[in-house]
Amino acid sequence: MFSPSQLFDLENLSIKDVFDSVDQAYEILGTPLKEYCKKLKGREIHGTVMEGATLVGDGIYIGEGTVVEPGAFIKGPAYIGKNTEIRHSAYIRGNVVVGDNCVVGHCTEVKMSIFLDGAKAGHFAYVGDSILGNNVNLGAGTKLANLKIIESDIVLHTDTGDKVVTGLRKMGAILGQKVEIGCNAVTSPGTILAPKSMVYPAIGIKGAYSKRVVLREANMVKKKA
Repeated sequence: MFSPSQLFDLENLSIKDVFDSVDQAYEILGTPLKEYCKKLKGREIHGTVMEGATLVGDGIYIGEGTVVEPGAFIKGPAYIGKNTEIRHSAYIRGNVVVGDNCVVGHCTEVKMSIFLDGAKAGHFAYVGDSILGNNVNLGAGTKLANLKIIESDIVLHTDTGDKVVTGLRKMGAILGQKVEIGCNAVTSPGTILAPKSMVYPAIGIKGAYSKRVVLREANMVKKKA
């Protein structure tokens, strides 16, 4: 239901091998992503790291045409592809994979997450333990919450009324290709949105949707009676 091929365009993806070890997209968020990032060794900088940016630790790759602006902080391991913008005051906290033509914007924090090609979180976003599909756009102030208030593993509540136990203590959102999130929206831990879904601004949502949805108000997938 939530395999990488159902959620993302993998055919021309610059980092398509990132999903080779999993069947369901959420399974990458944990040990498999850490193992993938362990393959990064030393520092390989092909883009531009401007004066005032900070790089900490090993396992940092920055591709051609990518610009890391002053005030950005990148903690390895981190892979950043080609022609990507890491803007002023962006914070990349490790075990992060960012593809080509992406934006990690001003005051945006990213940890244990994947941006597929063209994904953008331009302003004041939090992206924790999440996957942004191809050409996803997060409006300013979007928060992808990754940890439940009540201490327990993440359970996916699907639009078919089923429950899927992920075995993950932390999981933010998985957003299929071309999903659009409005400004100041918040996703609850364990949210999945099918490709081309849309979320209106300033609402909180949860649920795992296998088909495209347009969410205009706070929404929760209903359980089976």
